[in-house]
Amino acid sequence: MSTENERALEDGIVTDLKDRMTYGSYLDLDRLLGAQHPVSRPEHHDEMLFIIQHQTTELWLKLVLHELGTARDRLAEDDLRSALKHIARVKHIQEVLTQQWSVLATLTPTEYAQFRGDLGNSSGFQSVQYRAVEFALGNKNEKMLGVFRNHPDNLALLTAEWERPTLYDEFLRYVARRGLPVPQEILDRDVRQPYREHPELVSAIREIYENPSEYWDLYEACEELVDVEDNFQFWRFRHLRTVTRTIGMKVGTGGSSGVDFLQRALSLTFFPELYSVRTEIGR
Repeated sequence: MSTENERALEDGIVTDLKDRMTYGSYLDLDRLLGAQHPVSRPEHHDEMLFIIQHQTTELWLKLVLHELGTARDRLAEDDLRSALKHIARVKHIQEVLTQQWSVLATLTPTEYAQFRGDLGNSSGFQSVQYRAVEFALGNKNEKMLGVFRNHPDNLALLTAEWERPTLYDEFLRYVARRGLPVPQEILDRDVRQPYREHPELVSAIREIYENPSEYWDLYEACEELVDVEDNFQFWRFRHLRTVTRTIGMKVGTGGSSGVDFLQRALSLTFFPELYSVRTEIGR
């Protein structure tokens, strides 16, 4: 006999969990779900939203770094197909991260003002994983290392990304090994420097785009990288708009100019030649 609106447990379901690995223990949920510590006093209801929004972002960023690291390894091994699988996963994570801003956007200026002063100088500007993702994609900035000089683990993480070739570096090296004319100065460049556009590279990229049947995998890879940059810019824009609607033109908690500082990030690029080539195609 079944009880109305109640599902009976199947006989095979394990209910005696003593001395077994469980869902909670595998995911370390006691620690994960106990990591939210509002600082406002009295505690403001909406601070929990603010904390969880940023904590989940950091978890996704950790996975993005994991995938970008492996994608670069696969490119260095001439395994483009596997690299593209990891890049595709990054794209899906980016979509989640961008959509997530709509949750934080439910925080009104009045609500945020109730606990913003309790945050001190803590700011997303100080996210080492976000900076590491920027470094991995090409927006390197040695000055950012100084932000983490008092946190050895964070400094080590970001320094490793600063010294490592970017995703684009590894892709262009792979393109060169495929016989396309990538300028030697790009292949020999100091990877600790931010990637800057090289107009002479556009001809090699143009050859890929104008001969897709011959270079289909490279053609696909170029478009995948464009997707990654577009997604990153969408994320930056949604960040900008969410901050604008929440604090207006106030100075950021970390001391930045706030909206103006975020606006200038929209001019940064990762893969400039993949956009410049579009002007040349069909001429």
